[in-house]
Amino acid sequence: MQLIRGSLNLRASERGCAVTIGTFDGLHLGHRALLERLRGHAARLARPTLMVTFEPMPREYLTPAAPPSRLTSFRERWRLLSATGLDYMWLLRFGESLRSQPAAEFAQLLARHLAPAVVVVGHDFRFGRDGAASVPTLQASGARLGFEVDVLPPVQVDGVRVSSSAIREALARGELAQAARWLGRPYSMRGRVEAGRRLGRKLGFPTANLRLGRRRAALQGIFAVRVHGAAPQPRAGVASLGTRPTVAGLEPLLEAHIFDFDADLYGREIEVEFVAKLREEARFASLDELVVQMRRDEADARRILQV
Repeated sequence: MQLIRGSLNLRASERGCAVTIGTFDGLHLGHRALLERLRGHAARLARPTLMVTFEPMPREYLTPAAPPSRLTSFRERWRLLSATGLDYMWLLRFGESLRSQPAAEFAQLLARHLAPAVVVVGHDFRFGRDGAASVPTLQASGARLGFEVDVLPPVQVDGVRVSSSAIREALARGELAQAARWLGRPYSMRGRVEAGRRLGRKLGFPTANLRLGRRRAALQGIFAVRVHGAAPQPRAGVASLGTRPTVAGLEPLLEAHIFDFDADLYGREIEVEFVAKLREEARFASLDELVVQMRRDEADARRILQV
């Protein structure tokens, strides 16, 4: 998949593609169904596939004081999308210019820069100034500007419409199995291991520390996890995602303790798969009390993960 930033870097080879538009946060089963429809059109027309997407996510820009939690960082989203066979990602910076752009101008932007053969969107797609325009407006614009618009109906699992917002709510409640059903995979976070204060090692629980790569995570607390990338096979462990109130932490951090493992992971990219939520993050009166609870967490995680 090739990344194209802004309109100045578009080339003639990107014109005439089968196009989809959206943030695709989490790349859940609904997104995958949409991409499958997109690939079908591309095969029928013998054209490449192209996604138009945005950074930051529109709602992050529109509500900066209380942004939505984010299922995937840009790097995670890129990795997931790269595995789908998508040919191009056209990344647009979402700011005041795009926020205030009338729907007709956005449709003209698509026609002028991409000349799409077809545009595939979900049933709830919205665009234009403040998201005021919906699918019928895009269909009318396509008929006028020369591109087809195909609309994917809602994708349901167990009678419930799959959506990023529903997955965020499930993760916030600690319902990891439900989130995994809608995602089509276990929920995970990926990042490069950074050096920390080494407090965990001093307490007998060395951790691999990952920055979140997003303003707000979709979940927090203490979890039984599987860690991928630290060894040839996934390794069981326990992880904390939060601000570490007992040690006066400020920045949210993901800290994963891998059971029966002691190797240098600094600089290594790993993926932490969340299996079950054990408890909420809590403040303890002393480090000794924290260690007692960490031992309980390890025992609970080993029981759940059967290690």
